[in-house]
Amino acid sequence: MGIIGTLIIGLIAGALAKLIMPGRDPGGIIVTMLLGVAGAFVATYLGQAIGWYRAGDGAGFIGAVVGAIILLVIYRMVVGRRAA
Repeated sequence: MGIIGTLIIGLIAGALAKLIMPGRDPGGIIVTMLLGVAGAFVATYLGQAIGWYRAGDGAGFIGAVVGAIILLVIYRMVVGRRAA
């Protein structure tokens, strides 16, 4: 799949994560989509480390969405504490 495929899936996964977890994000949709890209990369490398994926395989769409949701929750917790 490669880097470009992971980027594209991450952008879509970030948008879907925003739909699944509605609410006000300090960064808006752009930050959420960037978190989706990061989630796709995290899911890819974590899955390879655990042994779910072979080297060179991507996490896939569901893994990217789950990674994006996890990073979005962490992001909201960190930014929410900073704003309070």
